[in-house]
Amino acid sequence: MKTKVILSIVVFLFFGLILAGCSAMGKGREEKLQIRIAEQYGLAYAPLQIIKEKKLIEKNLPDIQVTWRQLGNTAAIREAMLADELDVGFMAIPPFLIGWDKGMEWKIACGLSSSPVALVVNKESIKSIQDFTQEDRIALPQPGSVQHILLSLACEKIWGDPTRLDNLLVTLDHPDGMNALLARREVSAHFTTPPYLFKELENPGMRQILDGKEALGEEFTFIVGVTTAKLYQDQPEVYDAFLRALEEAVDFMENNPTETIKILAAAYQIEQEEVLKYLEHPDMAYSLEVKGVMKFADFMQKNDYIKRKPANIEEVIWDENDK
Repeated sequence: MKTKVILSIVVFLFFGLILAGCSAMGKGREEKLQIRIAEQYGLAYAPLQIIKEKKLIEKNLPDIQVTWRQLGNTAAIREAMLADELDVGFMAIPPFLIGWDKGMEWKIACGLSSSPVALVVNKESIKSIQDFTQEDRIALPQPGSVQHILLSLACEKIWGDPTRLDNLLVTLDHPDGMNALLARREVSAHFTTPPYLFKELENPGMRQILDGKEALGEEFTFIVGVTTAKLYQDQPEVYDAFLRALEEAVDFMENNPTETIKILAAAYQIEQEEVLKYLEHPDMAYSLEVKGVMKFADFMQKNDYIKRKPANIEEVIWDENDK
């Protein structure tokens, strides 16, 4: 009788361990098939709207759970990644470099877009950045943003001091910055991108005084896709599905302009004619190519925005050796 009881207990424990193992495997699989992505505001992120609408990540990896978040600046994205709440963040090159310099375990996966980026003012008296007074305020997404670094580049060229206008900066996301500029309250200038840039310039009394390409001295990728080491190294199939979706989205935009315009007009709540005008701008382009990293890195290290810079572009872009 005792032998039967002991045998029953052993069998029970054996099957219990099997079930627990299956449960753990199931849980691991469930965690594996997910991706959490953050974007910011503006048409620079247009391919992401195509990915959402067409469910391109899900097409490439069925049963994956895709979570999207829209955040106001890269600081919020960085904090969410540090808290393991995000796998992918879309941002400009300078804030990426700041995070990398501070030890963030992330690298660039791809480019996303090149875009007009410009400083718009609402005062007739301001013809250039040299005309700002201590009463003026300049809205941009955050210190360390690409807009801030471009403004710093312009200041260095004119005064030899990249921080010359830092005391005039006000942190506002693009929608709030546009509203403040057009209402002529709080700010005299807004450093921004489409559609906010184009909307601002359509209003009487608004004028562009500085262009991003002029400030840097060359063309650059405006938005890059950055992923955590955890995603790249531990979930290669999810990473690959994400990249394939981006490539498909860019191809879709090129080959299906009519449907693209409809999707973007709905996503950004603007007229289709406006979307068409924005997309036809000569400085608006979508590509996975990455340009300008080392030019930004050189300037930012020289002026103490970062303590170290990459030895080369390969140091901050994922490749097969990182897996």
